[in-house]
Amino acid sequence: MPRRKKCRMIGEMPGVLFFKPRGIPTSDLEIVELSMDELEAIKLKDMVGLDQEECAEKMGISRPTFHRILTKARRKIADAMINGKAIKLDENVKLINARRFRCRNCMHEFTIPHGRRVVDVTCPSCGSGEFESLHKIVWG
Repeated sequence: MPRRKKCRMIGEMPGVLFFKPRGIPTSDLEIVELSMDELEAIKLKDMVGLDQEECAEKMGISRPTFHRILTKARRKIADAMINGKAIKLDENVKLINARRFRCRNCMHEFTIPHGRRVVDVTCPSCGSGEFESLHKIVWG
């Protein structure tokens, strides 16, 4: 019996979950499914430019596991691009700490209660409106 899959940390959900070649109806295309951890691996290694050890640490997995995920993701993307297939991103993720934020000015961490709009919030420590989300997206 295989070991249970460990959860992987994903930075943020992408704004677009489906890509396809232009001019071909979706109904005529084969679809390649790319998991969120595969997308995160591509982002961290190829877009951000981190080394594999840093990438694995950010995702909360071992370096060999990161390498396997990255290799699989690159193979899927190459298949889609070379063979004219669509890419669909898997949406099965869980949010952790979805309402936690860190002020970019004073680095104070705080929580915004559910029901309160984020745009109306300022840092309770220094009053700055510049803050970043600390939420983690977990896939697996």
